[in-house]
Amino acid sequence: QSTVQSYLEGVSAGLEQLRSAAQEVQSVCQDLGAARWALLDIAETFQGLQQMRVLVAEHVQLASVVQLLPQLFSVQEVFSHTLQLLHGQHLLEAHAELMMMEHLRDDILCQLHLRGLSNAQTTVLAYFGGLQELNESLAKQLWDIVANSLRLVREDPVLFVTAVRIIEREEKIDDTLLLEANFLPPGRPKGWKQKFYQVLQGAITGTHFNGTCRDAEGPGLARHLATLQKNIVSDLCVVKDLMVQCVPAHYNILSVCTETYHQALTSHLQDILREDLDKQGLFLLLEWALRVYHSPEMMGHPDLLPEVDVSALGPLMSPELVDQTERKYVVKVKASVFEWMQKTLEVEFKEWFREEEPETDHQGFFQSALPVTVMKMLNENIQVASWITDSLQQKVYNMALEELEAFLGRLREALVQCGKEHQKDRTLPKHYVSYLLATLNNILTLSSSISSLHPDNTHREVPASLRAALDRTEKKATQLLLEELLLDLQPLCLQLPSRKWLSGSQLVSSMCELIDKYAEDFSHVRRPTCTLLLRESELLVASQYLRALMQKKMVCKSEEERVQLSQRLLQDATQLQELFCGLGLEQGQQSLEAVFALRELISLKDPSLLSLEVLGFVTKYPDVSDEHISTLLELRGDVSKEVRHMVLEMMAQHPQVLPESYRPIFSTILVPAPELPFCIRKGKCA
Repeated sequence: QSTVQSYLEGVSAGLEQLRSAAQEVQSVCQDLGAARWALLDIAETFQGLQQMRVLVAEHVQLASVVQLLPQLFSVQEVFSHTLQLLHGQHLLEAHAELMMMEHLRDDILCQLHLRGLSNAQTTVLAYFGGLQELNESLAKQLWDIVANSLRLVREDPVLFVTAVRIIEREEKIDDTLLLEANFLPPGRPKGWKQKFYQVLQGAITGTHFNGTCRDAEGPGLARHLATLQKNIVSDLCVVKDLMVQCVPAHYNILSVCTETYHQALTSHLQDILREDLDKQGLFLLLEWALRVYHSPEMMGHPDLLPEVDVSALGPLMSPELVDQTERKYVVKVKASVFEWMQKTLEVEFKEWFREEEPETDHQGFFQSALPVTVMKMLNENIQVASWITDSLQQKVYNMALEELEAFLGRLREALVQCGKEHQKDRTLPKHYVSYLLATLNNILTLSSSISSLHPDNTHREVPASLRAALDRTEKKATQLLLEELLLDLQPLCLQLPSRKWLSGSQLVSSMCELIDKYAEDFSHVRRPTCTLLLRESELLVASQYLRALMQKKMVCKSEEERVQLSQRLLQDATQLQELFCGLGLEQGQQSLEAVFALRELISLKDPSLLSLEVLGFVTKYPDVSDEHISTLLELRGDVSKEVRHMVLEMMAQHPQVLPESYRPIFSTILVPAPELPFCIRKGKCA
């Protein structure tokens, strides 16, 4: 009961609080209603205050306009005065008035902009339209001054300094307006500092690099480059010593001018290279760009250092352009070298037909001016190229070797042509052999001089293709000499074998006289070519002697004739061998040993022993054929078919292989074909 009583008391207290709260809420609602009616009563009063605010704003604007009226009324007068100042080159005063009027215009435009009065802005711009003319007039004078700055800083730097001060003022105004960023007046930013650089760079380019060099060859290009060199050094000295003092440090005017000259030169050289320069022009350009430009004569001039440094600006000519220009130069030099070499060869060819023998050196060796002329020409071009770059020197060196190889080919053709003329008439050229010998000496001189052309003195290796060309030319001259000897030998060789020859004649003595005459000529050739000629001559004599024996002109009819033939072979071979030994050719180097060996086959008395003798013969001379042996056996005149068959069968059972060091002799000898048996007797045609 007591618990229920306590709950009822709590509920009664809560109801009392709710009743009290309801009364307070009702009181607040009444107060709010009263306030609402009070606000409605004073709304008309607020409308009156709004109209007053508008009037106040208009009054403020009117007051501002009234304050500006004197300035606005004087605008046209100020325009005229500023224009007069500009015409009188009072640039600082003119610029001050110009800034004042721009400030006035910009203030008015800013206010109108903030109030969104765009129509009024148009009116203001029209009213201040003269500012555009003043700006243009001032700018024109400024850029004229900047364009002539290099001259002015030497003669009268005041104008240039004035121009720089005006540009600096405008630059500060531009920076301030850009920072505010809420309103940008018309014509801003002017960017006169950037324009200053452009005009200065344009003036430099226009003064020294206006178009390409019209006279791009020889002295004209050299004068043009020398003028550029002199003017650029002079201008940079003016910039370094005078102009730097007339502009703020942050302009970096010396660096700007240096870079401008560098870039302008790069473009200018490219323009010149587009023209068809001769080799001298290309060389001048490469030398100037790669050597002179960085030398103490130009950008490394003592008056410019250390402030001027072009090393950070990159090369004046890119590596690709240098390589391209070097290749053009090599092409031009190649054409020139070809022309000079061709003229040299033509002169040499004419000298071969002279009535006089070729010149001799202090040792009595025949020679001509050809190798000296050719090597001097090639060496001079290689040395000239070394003044530019190692790569150009290497290119010219490679070209020189190619041209020398081609020249040797044309020399061989000239030798062949001379040989053909000589075949038509052996009296022409009069000293045919002597000039062939001089050519051999010339080839030796060329061969020994080639290594001196290489840029690296330690590198003495001659390219294989050039060495082969030298060998081919030497072989051609040697071949023509041997052909001449052969023509003189053949009439003598036609006389053997014969009965008259067997019985004794002066045939071999005549051959020795002929050989001795040629050997005397060969003495005018340097070693080892002289020895080579003797060896080839001895081989030719031996092969012609053996060839004559194998022409089936004679067959021994008796033992007496075989003995006589054997003795004649011994005497002839001994006489010839002694001759060549006396000329300096060792016995082991001679091919006449084959005649001695053949003599053993002839002198053998028992034909049944021929198999062993022939086996020894073919072992010593592995290039001998069955036809050769058959012909030699026929020459004996006493060999039966059975013995011959046995000998040939023995040869078939013992095939021979030519050693690498073997010098063939029989392989060059052709044996006449045997006559075929025919059943009908020879007789006259019916």
